[in-house]
Amino acid sequence: MPRFSIIVPVYKVQGFLRECLDSVLGQSYGDFELIAVDDRSPDGSGAILDEYAARDTRVRVLHLPENVGLGRARNAGLAQAAGDYVLFLDSDDHYTPGLLAAVAARLGATGDPDLLVFDHVRTHWWGRGGRSEAADLLAAAGLETFSVRACPQYLNLFLVAWNKAYRRSFFLEHGLAYGPGLYEDAPVTYRSMVLADRIACLDRIGVEYRQRRQGAITRTPGRRHFEIFPQYEGLFTFLEQRPDLAWARPLLLERALDHMLFVLAREDRVRPADRGDFYREIRSFHRRHLPEGGFPVPDGWRGVEMRLLASAPYASYAAVRGLRELRATALEGQRRVARKASETARRTWYAAQSKRPLDPHLAVYSATHHRGVAGDPAAIHAKARELAPHIRGVWVVREDAVDGLPPGIDHVTPGSRRYHEVMARATYWVNNVNWPGTLAKRPGSVHIHTHQGTPLKYMGADLLTKPGARHGLDVPQMLRRADRWDYSLVAGRHAERAWERAYPCHFTSLRTGSPRNDVLVGAGRERGPAVRERLGIPADDTVVLYAPTRRDYRRGGHVDRIDLARFAADLGPGHTLVVRLHPSLAGGVARGLGLSDLHRRGVLVDATDEPHVEDVMLASDVLVTDYSALMFDYVLLDRPVVVHADDWGAFAASRGAYFDITADAPGHVSRSYRELTWLFASGTWQDAESGRLRAGFRERYCEFEDGQAAERVVRLVMLGERGGAPLPAARRTPAVAARSEALVER
Repeated sequence: MPRFSIIVPVYKVQGFLRECLDSVLGQSYGDFELIAVDDRSPDGSGAILDEYAARDTRVRVLHLPENVGLGRARNAGLAQAAGDYVLFLDSDDHYTPGLLAAVAARLGATGDPDLLVFDHVRTHWWGRGGRSEAADLLAAAGLETFSVRACPQYLNLFLVAWNKAYRRSFFLEHGLAYGPGLYEDAPVTYRSMVLADRIACLDRIGVEYRQRRQGAITRTPGRRHFEIFPQYEGLFTFLEQRPDLAWARPLLLERALDHMLFVLAREDRVRPADRGDFYREIRSFHRRHLPEGGFPVPDGWRGVEMRLLASAPYASYAAVRGLRELRATALEGQRRVARKASETARRTWYAAQSKRPLDPHLAVYSATHHRGVAGDPAAIHAKARELAPHIRGVWVVREDAVDGLPPGIDHVTPGSRRYHEVMARATYWVNNVNWPGTLAKRPGSVHIHTHQGTPLKYMGADLLTKPGARHGLDVPQMLRRADRWDYSLVAGRHAERAWERAYPCHFTSLRTGSPRNDVLVGAGRERGPAVRERLGIPADDTVVLYAPTRRDYRRGGHVDRIDLARFAADLGPGHTLVVRLHPSLAGGVARGLGLSDLHRRGVLVDATDEPHVEDVMLASDVLVTDYSALMFDYVLLDRPVVVHADDWGAFAASRGAYFDITADAPGHVSRSYRELTWLFASGTWQDAESGRLRAGFRERYCEFEDGQAAERVVRLVMLGERGGAPLPAARRTPAVAARSEALVER
């Protein structure tokens, strides 16, 4: 008997069906049967199903003699199911990698609950969306099971069949079955939720929910949407037959009314001519099922709508709704005026402060869009406190990052009056990204731009040849902001040439090295154990750091190139996989697709939120990356690097690169997952050739990294010294351009 029975009803989806089936059959967890129900589909879907069944014994196909609709097709598949748990998947959607393994692990850890709920992500025809509204609820559930009676807020979870794993015996015991018509998910979902004694949640995106541009019946206006009423009528008929579930009736009435009012408001469901009739059906349902003690009415507009149902005819409801929309429009206009007035006031204040003299003892710092004290600016700030204590440093930090600041850090928040005062008065501006364009550079101020590493992929003006990569970026504006730079810090001649090409502006390239990398140059193993202990990594494990970068050929930037659970397992005992996402992916769906769940289960360590990437590098033994600039830093540790370049062609074509990393790599290159795992299984990842490649890469791209970069910046720029820490000797070609021979060797 398989662990899972996965039921896939199929009707007119031949263009999406293979992706759906492949997402199931390609799961790392294989103990399942896939029951595909051909609902008399008139296209080629049935033939596709037979093709899959012929080559994979886990696939069974039911060809129905007539079209019965989605709900009854699910029932037909359920009658053939033999698994411990049954899952339903719509044939135009697909599973995310590793879902079934995660579901199996959570079911085992919670002692086989009645049902388990997981998350989804909407995939629109133009690109993937963000986490669902249920994400916070799923996360809050933790690892324990619960009942809806104790935790009624979980009735707000997404109302569909395909985000759950049902224990089959529970499903059959309670006679759960899908009815005909639209909105068939509602009665089954709510009946199962209130009947279940033990419900578990999995905070992981399991389904890519396809939002089809056309063809979806739920987005086709018409009278069929009135089918929502018999669906909920059936649910409340069931409740009336179960006095033991009287507690659930008020809760489910609120949920039913919320659903009906949601449908009423959708122009792609209820036509304007039908809205009066639809509203009257809602009022009738409300009247019939209103309990004596009432029901929990939510706050906000939805609560207003539900109160109107008791007395207001459609004309009154429509008038109130129209007034609300007018009021919302007026309020938005007022907010725009207020924002403009506030911006004008801030500009005026900044202009007034700019008339005051520059403070020669004030430096302002920012890193990675004001996210905290990190990177090159942090290293420069720390060294300035040591060598130039008379220069006061103030950090610009976002409101939501203030709590994470180290003790003793003076800071301002963007947009505040003190922020504008500090920006207007500071002599030194230090940042690793561009400052806002509203801040004018004052004569005599010194702008130090540190960048965020050595560039492999195209940046700045070079993006003009890559329209996909520069989508949403105003390159001319970017260059105007870069015109304010006085100094650009570089780690090597390659970076110097790339930055001067990418930003054809009026700055001087300083061959200082990258200040944040000072800690890496010649670093021993003494800091590693403390970081490992904090991350919960066994002291003797080999730590594999995986640091993928974003992809410009995919909207949102995230592409799963490696099944992380499989990679962690293939590395074997004595290894710990540590994952560090690119900062631009940290707040998106990437972690919900499995990373956070694997971290909670102890399969790997998610180090994305570690404030200092240098600590993560020091705690590791080898770096696996694709095209992240982190490799230029990591080679300073003289530890192995593996470049996983299975999509190099697509990456280089969409983003552009300054050189071919597969031909000039800091270590061995894998072009498939099989090659990657072979490198580790065979020990090749740390052989002599790996060391030779690493040394050559370090010599070519890190000439100026000698561990004294921060001191060099402070002494040269802030203290005006020409002695002290010397600039690294130039060993090859002359610099492309420089404004100061004292600061840039030729």
